[in-house]
Amino acid sequence: MAPRVVVVEADGGSRGNPGPAGYGAVVRDPGTGEVLAERSESIGVATNNVAEYRGLIAGLEAAAELGAAEVEARMDSKLVVEQMCGRWQIKHPGLRPLAARAAGLVERFAAVRFSWIPRERNRHADALANAAMDAAAAGRAPASAPVEPPRVVEPPREVAAPDSAARARAREVATRAASATSTGTDPATAPASWEPRPSFTATRLILVRHGETAYTEQRRYSGRGDVPLSERGRAQARATAARVAGLAPSVAAVVSSPLSRCTATAEAIAGALGGVPVRREDDLVECDFGAWEGRTFAEVREGWPGEMDAWLASTRIAPPGGESFVDVAERSRRAVDGLCRAYPGETVVVVSHVSPIKLVLRDALAAGDGFLHRLFLDAAGISVLDTWPDGGVAVRTVNDTAHLAAI
Repeated sequence: MAPRVVVVEADGGSRGNPGPAGYGAVVRDPGTGEVLAERSESIGVATNNVAEYRGLIAGLEAAAELGAAEVEARMDSKLVVEQMCGRWQIKHPGLRPLAARAAGLVERFAAVRFSWIPRERNRHADALANAAMDAAAAGRAPASAPVEPPRVVEPPREVAAPDSAARARAREVATRAASATSTGTDPATAPASWEPRPSFTATRLILVRHGETAYTEQRRYSGRGDVPLSERGRAQARATAARVAGLAPSVAAVVSSPLSRCTATAEAIAGALGGVPVRREDDLVECDFGAWEGRTFAEVREGWPGEMDAWLASTRIAPPGGESFVDVAERSRRAVDGLCRAYPGETVVVVSHVSPIKLVLRDALAAGDGFLHRLFLDAAGISVLDTWPDGGVAVRTVNDTAHLAAI
């Protein structure tokens, strides 16, 4: 007998966006973590968001087949979670029927709660989605779709009164999906970046790498060590402050890594903006390079050749005693999401380090991990990123250093 409450983890992906796509979904017992059902399927050419919705639908259908009364739906797609909760509009025509179908499934349960989770906590569903896409590429059916046959649905059990708020949200989602006007705001299938964006305002993040330090000049790994700005770094901070003030005369906040090379740069920028307060955010701190802290690339290559090769080959590998880029990406993503929620439609200056900024730009550009080793960010360089409430993203500038020419 399936438990009264189940967890559904769902994911979807597209190789090309749009491109060959697939989804995966897992139903678990929340108490034991036991996998009760798995679903996966390749769905032809589609976008990431279509595949994500298909994964959610498959997971809810599997939960219904098991006779569950309540569902905790967990996904790493912020767009799907926010739309299903009724906080974001569903404006792209390709998503409206899928959202309506998912909302109809929600009505079949006493309660459905939606939660966003980081990608790293959704590995099982992600693996199923990728297996489906791999199988489609090889011209065969995915071996994991489904892993076990659907359970026989038990006669309806006596359940608690339906969650009226959840039902109301589901009806609102279905209504919006049926009646929303088409404006092409789905980030996967939206108009090209040169076409008009929706009428609501983007949150603009001005990403600033801190000014130069002694370690920067010597090309040493500089992670959690609190190395101060050099004299040249302080001059760069002043020039950057003037540049940011010219780019954005109205700024809601200046947010900084807690390390002094960032806070000093942030304070210079805040001063040029008329005294905007500097807020410290621990999630913006640099990667912890562990045993490699303060060493050059050549020194690390000589002392840790195997570890260096592994680290360069995978973002999941951490330096000895340090932190992986996967972990840095998770907290950087958390910081960006928090800023977009706290300052919707406003401009925020974010002063951080090479690794967090590269990872934010990688995600914004939907680039692969190779991007991290090919992008160079100068000390005091500026990048500009716009994010819209529907999940749309536009990278306006990467590593602008024109303001440093005279230093």
